Amino acid sequence: MLSRMAAHPFEERPHRELMRLAFPVFLSLVAEPLTGLVDTAFVGTLGSSALAALGVAALVMSGLFWMFNFLGIGTQTEVARALGEERRDHARDTLGTALALAVVLGVGLVVFVGPLLGPIAAVMGAEGATREGAVTYLRIRILGAPAVLTTVACLGALRGLQDMRTAMRIAILVNLLNLGLDPLLIFGLGPVPAFGLAGAAAASTVSQYVGAALAIAAVRRSLGASRNWNLERMRSLLVVGRDLFLRTGSLMLFLVLATREATRLGDASGAAHQAVRQVWITTAFMLDAYAAAAQSLVGYFVGSNRMQTARRVARVACTQGLVTGFLIGAAMLGATSWAVQLVSATAAIPFYPAWKLAALAQPINAISFVTDGVHWATSDYRYLRNVMMLATGSVGAVLVGLGAMGKLSLTGVWALLAVWITIRALFGALRLWPGIGAAPLGMRES
Repeated sequence: MLSRMAAHPFEERPHRELMRLAFPVFLSLVAEPLTGLVDTAFVGTLGSSALAALGVAALVMSGLFWMFNFLGIGTQTEVARALGEERRDHARDTLGTALALAVVLGVGLVVFVGPLLGPIAAVMGAEGATREGAVTYLRIRILGAPAVLTTVACLGALRGLQDMRTAMRIAILVNLLNLGLDPLLIFGLGPVPAFGLAGAAAASTVSQYVGAALAIAAVRRSLGASRNWNLERMRSLLVVGRDLFLRTGSLMLFLVLATREATRLGDASGAAHQAVRQVWITTAFMLDAYAAAAQSLVGYFVGSNRMQTARRVARVACTQGLVTGFLIGAAMLGATSWAVQLVSATAAIPFYPAWKLAALAQPINAISFVTDGVHWATSDYRYLRNVMMLATGSVGAVLVGLGAMGKLSLTGVWALLAVWITIRALFGALRLWPGIGAAPLGMRES
């Protein structure tokens, strides 16, 4: 256990320690999308309707579970602070409350959302065999909701304890198990019949419950078991959930609006937008790893009342994120000729400027992500919510307005995406330097 009086490794080797924490998070984050690609390849052999059904169902499930990411973020912050305060009992009780809430919410998803999966698939545009396949997949995947939310809470606790490696191992093992079960349950072998698309869903659900068991065992080894939760602590976590739900909803709304406007410009622009967006999302995992590492370190130093060191974490994390953002952007620009092969010849014309704008925005994107992690660590959730709503409301209105007037191109869509990111990064940085408003970690005192 780290002692409040002892020197933390960050204080002696700040850049190395931040990278040591961030790298396992990055591997954890990329494991799931890589598994998703293999899932897609397996299901693709079943036919186009099965593949389309998987696409619809995967989008629905990711959206549902993303709304409950506050279980991980809130737990990580509270456990990190408790670690700094040397209050393992508080960390234990926080985890117990998060796990109780995860089970309640997970069962609630099964009971209340399960019967609505058919209409939800229809709203997503699925019809006929595609809709039938999507509903079959969703009905099996939704059964894993309690396991998914439990794992989210446990991994948040492990990261709060700065045990990123255990969280990484669990994430990788779960995805490897999913990969192993996929061919067995999709295509069948020996006495195991071929379940097709339902088998892909079952492979994910079984893997999620194994992951939940591993995660619970890991946090029990680190913190011990706790049934000591109360309604007041649960209410506080739900307040965090409210702010993060609104923030996440605003974020998703803008991305949906951008995709809709790009698609309305025609098939070429829609295809080019999707290609650029996929690469942009992939690069976000690397930047989000810095945010998670910064969140754990800032939370720990705030808990141990070492505010100057917490501010130093913010500076080091922003510096490393900025450098990484420049490197990613340079790599994207250098790979332009290769990247254009992701789209057809007709889509290449709108692809070039959109790709370059996405590359140039990477350093700004880095500041946006890293400052999010710092502000999560200080429980500044309402501020982050308001900034996201401001960015989405203002830039989203311009986006829709220009689209309605027919004065929008794919270059314009990505220029507005860059403005949206810049607003978030600017307000995230200003909350630290000099520290606008009631800034918990404002740098005026530095």
